[in-house]
Amino acid sequence: MAFQFPRCEVVPTADHQAVFRIDGEERLRWHYGPDYPRPFLYPLVGPSGTVLTRMGHPGAPNHDHHRSIWFAHNKVLGIDFWADRKPPKIYQKDWYCYVDGADEAVMAVQLGWQDGHDPKDLLVQDVIVAVRPGPDKELFLEIQTTFKPVAAELEFGKTNFGFLAVRVAKHLSAHFGGGELTGSDGTKGEPALFGKAFRWMDYSGPAPGGDQEGITYFDHPGNPGHPVKWHVREDGWMGASVCMDGPHTISKEGPLTLRYLLWAHRGQHKLDKAAKVFQDFSNLGMWELVKQPVKHTMWGVKRLPVRG
Repeated sequence: MAFQFPRCEVVPTADHQAVFRIDGEERLRWHYGPDYPRPFLYPLVGPSGTVLTRMGHPGAPNHDHHRSIWFAHNKVLGIDFWADRKPPKIYQKDWYCYVDGADEAVMAVQLGWQDGHDPKDLLVQDVIVAVRPGPDKELFLEIQTTFKPVAAELEFGKTNFGFLAVRVAKHLSAHFGGGELTGSDGTKGEPALFGKAFRWMDYSGPAPGGDQEGITYFDHPGNPGHPVKWHVREDGWMGASVCMDGPHTISKEGPLTLRYLLWAHRGQHKLDKAAKVFQDFSNLGMWELVKQPVKHTMWGVKRLPVRG
């Protein structure tokens, strides 16, 4: 039987990177090189072929820690893992699996968080990234992440900064480009959105040829505090602020699992279409890492059924 090339692939490549491809085209790339203070995803390629995310701030050189799509938090036991100040560091400890398929490509890795003074990790973070094609070259990027302390307990302090951040491309930002921020109830603009609770947040703007496209960032209803409060800016950034109202303590018996979906969509933000995507995401079960009994494959992932 002839080998069938999968439609969706995740391929590890040189320089500590992994590339997600749909129909042979790169749509997303994972970077975990040791020279970086934390791993990140860049670029996220939109339906038009234009990159929808950005490395750094368009006007502020002190924001180079904004790396497209990334994990961070600036109060982990009081330690700042947000800015690029050394010595705190988030690094990839290992990879679990790369899974290709007809409908999606899935990568699972483990990250370690170190304060830079003690070689032991403060916590470990399992990350599962699934990339699925949508209609007309749209893209769905599903992210599930679990934070587990090494000690009995660990506190994430009260802050706007954490855990999953998205820096959009310059042309999508409201201040530097032609974009617009919209919340899940249709509310628009940073002043009305900052610090408020929404099921999702959208940044949409111009695309080549006079069209529109953008990124919708969904908070899963199973996340703590859903609907989450948002840290958003007209300069082109959005983040779900899990700890905006207060600290969150995790333990070995009670780790923190967060689930998010980024939808790279065509056209302007449409509430009815986004509501359908949100409902579909809500009805997806969690991912689970599983030990594989087969030769040459140590780990895999499977989708759990949705709890009633």
